[in-house]
Amino acid sequence: MNDRIGIALAVTVLATGAQATPTAVAPPSGAGTPAALLLAQSPRPVARPEIVMTTTATTDQAGGGFGDWLAAYRIHAQQQGIDGATLDRALPGLSYDAEVIRRDRRQSEFTKTIWDYLDTAVSDARVANGRKAVAANARTLAAIEAKYGVNRHIVAAIWGLESAYGSYRGTDSTLRSLATLAYDSRRGAFFEEQLTEALRILQSGAVAPENLRGSWAGAMGHTQFMPTSWRDHAVDFDGDGRRDIWGDDPADALASTAAYLKNHGWVSGQPWGVEVVLPEGFDHRQADRRILRTPAEWAALGVLPPDGRTPDSDDAASVLLPAGGNGAAFMIFGNFEVLESYNTADAYVIGVGHLADRIAGGPPIHGGWPRGDRALTYDERIELQERLTSAGFDTVKIDGRIGPLTIDAVRAYQVATGLMPDGYASPRLLDSLR
Repeated sequence: MNDRIGIALAVTVLATGAQATPTAVAPPSGAGTPAALLLAQSPRPVARPEIVMTTTATTDQAGGGFGDWLAAYRIHAQQQGIDGATLDRALPGLSYDAEVIRRDRRQSEFTKTIWDYLDTAVSDARVANGRKAVAANARTLAAIEAKYGVNRHIVAAIWGLESAYGSYRGTDSTLRSLATLAYDSRRGAFFEEQLTEALRILQSGAVAPENLRGSWAGAMGHTQFMPTSWRDHAVDFDGDGRRDIWGDDPADALASTAAYLKNHGWVSGQPWGVEVVLPEGFDHRQADRRILRTPAEWAALGVLPPDGRTPDSDDAASVLLPAGGNGAAFMIFGNFEVLESYNTADAYVIGVGHLADRIAGGPPIHGGWPRGDRALTYDERIELQERLTSAGFDTVKIDGRIGPLTIDAVRAYQVATGLMPDGYASPRLLDSLR
């Protein structure tokens, strides 16, 4: 599986997002069939890129087979190059953490609307603290921006959402969390790889065992890297010979975040997105990630920011309606997709982008939200997909995720029934299908 950055406490957001496909991987000894990753942290919405809603696992909830699994895993880790001294230091005393599994199991039941999420993610306090953090780290962030071409306010916004600007990096034992999740049957293969890489970090001497701590889901440091992300993207920015994302000095972590984004295709100088106002009579079928136009071309159709000025970019962009035609609208660029490599949920990406804009002195979101709506529960999302498919609007998957396939089905149903074709999966839409 691709490496990603992960973290704790999840909520599912009523927003469009990428649809993921399960990865078939042989389970490790002592575990059932793994699926893909579902990770997130408050106030993060759902989902790292390898997300898929899965059925309840059959793993013994008390972890009764954990010791046997750990013994088998030790052999596997040695085969992967982890030396005996590291294993002797790290594995004895590791125990199954039932709280980690409890949190993991509860994730699919959490729901939160995008506006509720943004109220927290881009609160006045978070904006004010972000401005202070940028001022306090001005030289470091300027140097990072100069080297990697990633806007300093974007880096600071990720820092703010992931660890409240370093004030809470997590206190859970990374090894214990990853071992528990590797033993768990749903995503065993992914977390087993993360556990092996965490042991490799210890073996390298990059961090002391007692400092290898982070979220309950195994993410670490100021910007919450998973071990494979540390392996592939972490940098030694301060030149002390260590890629230290855990310590009080955030320089390496912030630079590693910029490196991660650059490695995933960040375009220097390109916006992540801009809020726009749709003209009266706008064809909401044009709000489709596959329909790309330059800002000037969108402007010719009457799609402009609230100040009426065409965005200064010649790059192609699409229109996104994260809460349907009655909510705020955004013109999004390629860098939006780059931020999705950090977390696929649209609400998270908008949260990062808007927080960055606010830290830089930008205004609040101009458009309103359908605050009378609520998010669909997981069971309701399943029902929506089943009813759409039964009505002849195939969602292709019945997985509880409102991704592009389901949005297409929703839009087709709306067109057929004379509703606003904005692809918005709302409780009212579900009621109309019942």
